[in-house]
Amino acid sequence: MARNWKLGLTFALVTALMWGLLPLGLKAVLAHMDALTATWYRFSISAVIALAWYGHHSGAQLRRLFTRPHLAWSVVALLGLVGNYVLYVLGLDRVNPGASQVLIQIAPLLLLLASVAFFGEDFAPRQWAGLVALALGLGLFFHQRISASIVTSDSYLLGAALLVGAAVLWTCYGLAQRQLLLDFHARDILLAVCLGGSVLLLPLAQPLQVMQLDTTALLLLAFCGLNTIIAYGCFGLAMSHWESSRVSAVLPLVPLLTLFFTWLFNRWLDTSIAAEPLDWLGALGALLVVAGSALATLGRAAR
Repeated sequence: MARNWKLGLTFALVTALMWGLLPLGLKAVLAHMDALTATWYRFSISAVIALAWYGHHSGAQLRRLFTRPHLAWSVVALLGLVGNYVLYVLGLDRVNPGASQVLIQIAPLLLLLASVAFFGEDFAPRQWAGLVALALGLGLFFHQRISASIVTSDSYLLGAALLVGAAVLWTCYGLAQRQLLLDFHARDILLAVCLGGSVLLLPLAQPLQVMQLDTTALLLLAFCGLNTIIAYGCFGLAMSHWESSRVSAVLPLVPLLTLFFTWLFNRWLDTSIAAEPLDWLGALGALLVVAGSALATLGRAAR
């Protein structure tokens, strides 16, 4: 495929836009549907689209994924991403969308540290600087809650803990996918995980809850299901057209986009999306989280 930086930038921005809007759509759906059912629909919609799009080419690869010697890594990838989706939406149900996106930024940092621990990768000085910036940014972003100047409920703290757990499980998924990518295409791994997630969550879901949704909620649920395929598809295309370091520098903008869209929708569409209280220190913290995540990722990609 011919490389085109304009297309690469466009696809990277679409990926960031999809991930920036996702928690807002999920938060609205969770007002009408329980977390496990919403997650089951996300996997199922994504699986149906992937099957219709390219599934007819993936039969042999799907069988190979769940046979030795790939079975163990495939199970880790499946359970890691399913667990990540479930814990993320359970955490999102208890915290604000902007806070959830800031907290989940620890996931790529955990993956970098796990790669150092398990695969012997180097951790460059600029990456340590990124880690420090991200930790400082998290402290500043939540400084009003840490200092108890804002009342923080037990439910909020549980939500934050669930989001950290989601980041840990995403790291497990990332490590497993890294191994599987040596022998498989990313789209086949994604299809296997979406199909597997649909099967695993079906006994815990209540699909008939969809009958209670109004038109707006149905459209938002459809968007949440489409989001995975669109975001991951655009991410793959961005990497095909542009250097991975440049794509990686765009994606940490996701929490800023979520914070912006929360403000925009509340201001101009008269919605009532819960927003994390921000003063100038909190805003600086959000910027540091983004800069730290980008710096750590860029440090890895540059090598």
